[in-house]
Amino acid sequence: MEHAELVKQVQTYIPDIKPDELNDALSYAKEKHDGQMRASGEPYYTHPIEVASILADLHMDPATIITAVLHDTLEDTDATYDELSNKFGGEVATLVNGVSKLTQLESKTVEGKQGENFRKLLLAISEDIRVLLVKLADRLHNMRTLHYVREEKRKRISKETLEIYVPLAERIGIHTIKAELEDLAFGYLFPEARESITNRLAYLRKEGTDLVNTIIEELRDLLKEANIEAQVTGREKTRYSIWRKMQRKNVAFEQLSDIMAFRIVTPDIESCYVGLGVIHSKYPTVPGRFKDYISTPKPNGYRSIHTSVIGPQSQRIEIQIRTEDMHKEADFGVAAHWSYKDSGSKSKVTSRDIKKYRWLRELLDILEHEHSPEDFIENTKLELFQDHVYVFTPKGDLIELPFGSTPVDFGYAIHSDIGDRCVGSKINGRIAPLNTKLANGDQVDIITSKSGNPSPTWERFVVTGKARSHIRRYVRTKQRGEYIALGQAMLQKVFRQEGYEYTEKAVAGVTDQFRVEEVDDIFADIGAGNIVTRDVFRAIFPSHKTDIPKTPEEQINNITKGKAKTSKHAPMPIKGLVPGMAVHFARCCHPLPGDRIVGIVTTGKGGTIHTIDCETLETFADTPERWIDVSWGEGPDSPEAHIGRIEVTFENVPGALGTLTTVIGKNGGNITNLKITSRSLDFWEMLIDIYVNDIKHLNNIIAALRATPQIASVSRSRGR
Repeated sequence: MEHAELVKQVQTYIPDIKPDELNDALSYAKEKHDGQMRASGEPYYTHPIEVASILADLHMDPATIITAVLHDTLEDTDATYDELSNKFGGEVATLVNGVSKLTQLESKTVEGKQGENFRKLLLAISEDIRVLLVKLADRLHNMRTLHYVREEKRKRISKETLEIYVPLAERIGIHTIKAELEDLAFGYLFPEARESITNRLAYLRKEGTDLVNTIIEELRDLLKEANIEAQVTGREKTRYSIWRKMQRKNVAFEQLSDIMAFRIVTPDIESCYVGLGVIHSKYPTVPGRFKDYISTPKPNGYRSIHTSVIGPQSQRIEIQIRTEDMHKEADFGVAAHWSYKDSGSKSKVTSRDIKKYRWLRELLDILEHEHSPEDFIENTKLELFQDHVYVFTPKGDLIELPFGSTPVDFGYAIHSDIGDRCVGSKINGRIAPLNTKLANGDQVDIITSKSGNPSPTWERFVVTGKARSHIRRYVRTKQRGEYIALGQAMLQKVFRQEGYEYTEKAVAGVTDQFRVEEVDDIFADIGAGNIVTRDVFRAIFPSHKTDIPKTPEEQINNITKGKAKTSKHAPMPIKGLVPGMAVHFARCCHPLPGDRIVGIVTTGKGGTIHTIDCETLETFADTPERWIDVSWGEGPDSPEAHIGRIEVTFENVPGALGTLTTVIGKNGGNITNLKITSRSLDFWEMLIDIYVNDIKHLNNIIAALRATPQIASVSRSRGR
């Protein structure tokens, strides 16, 4: 497209536009981009012209068209904001500045860069939604020419398009751009699937033309008999939407019954409902397939009635009923508010109008509370790329939430404080668990308490990015405080055991050595298990000599250093081995004397001893020649210590961990390793490896632990 063609295109819907303004912008862009080339080999200035043409198809106002022409000048040329403001006005300069990526913030990961760029985009569109319109048009033209870049880049950009820009286009209701972006990205990411669906649609189109025309004629005659003037058309669903439905429902193409949708456009809203009544009285309805988006519009402004019936020719068909204005907004969305009317006047969108996009406010809230670009982009995708349910507050206000949302998501959607203080919920007047999935039409009432706080367990079932962001922030803050207290107490205990007076000044002297900024960071790392307490003590007193640890806490502190003592006595012999064969015990099941065992010959390693019920043995079922019939022999009076592994769940109360290790120590066990597998405000779960003599010794320790009040459960573990 050349200059004159774009000017002519804009004049078709803005006859009184001053061509000089647009021509000046076109000449300026061509001058600034002189010498720059696209991957296709074309001059770069052809790209902004095509972007402007896409927006002209949406009948956008002159400021948006000029912004599209200039949108890359700040980023890719020596143009300045002041220069744009002087030449084209402050409105255009501000819009161009919003679209530009500005300074690329440094990030170590692709996701981080994507997150930072998306942060800036959201901040820009929060001021003026036209920034997003230009960005979507820019992305659309780049997708149209993406075949000129290397395959790896094509896939990365296409994936980003599906995850970010398609949901954004859907959220502001621009179906035309959304559908084309989806189809182009689909073709680059899954070319074979797209081609297969294209071929099947072509076949159906050829075979089913008569059927489609018959259905359209019958619907048209039915409405005409009811004195309803309406346009009736048939529309194929997009290839990408067909593929997504096949993936979501795990069905073949032939099993889909709603490839075609039929649209009825009426002169007014009353005719929509009259037409609906006529159709429902004529044809049986498909249960659960009726949605009234006229009385309850989607957040992006979409309005229409959707219903599915067993229609003409006994075909199951989907029907959409809407007015002409609704039809226009369904295709152009928010762009319709910026388009020029026949009178030449513009329907201006104010900042107050923009604030009606609650989804944008939710994303900005996530932006405010997420410091990590990776977490931000993850939670943003959660917020954007979901189907939705519509529920009501006790006052009757409608709240739109992602499908699968719970009362906790609802609470955070109302206000962050309500989510944080949530302690219970009522759904349709009845008390319901906080993890209950909400359904369309539910009335939800959140019960709050001044002493309430988010629970870490909520993150397992919430689905909104806002809820997850707030819960994670609280957990990070809460856990850090607990780790600091635990770490400080552990370090103080070591000081007392070694006869030193504890002071924070002493700890502050080794912060640089542990590469942290403050004393609390050392305490937090000790409490979280990232730093061994004794290592901190030795860093403070490097010349201090200490005995081999005897207390349970000392055992735990030295685990990661491999200092747990084992017996030096002769090992328990194994009967059935070839003389001189090397043998070791499997880590998958930790066999102990007293267990029924079997040997597996391993090339280069000798024999590996497993318990007879070890799940790993299934992998050797087809190689019986590697199995050895073995058993425990009669060992010395003080046999070698073996590792037994237990799973423990104990209350998260002060002193519980010390009690646990004390019980193990008093019963002759020596902890060699432990791993925290789960932690919450109420309970901690751990895997603990203990040196024991045999299975009887381990069972005695388990029995002693089960008798301990703070221990909720304990059992032998067979896992790694």
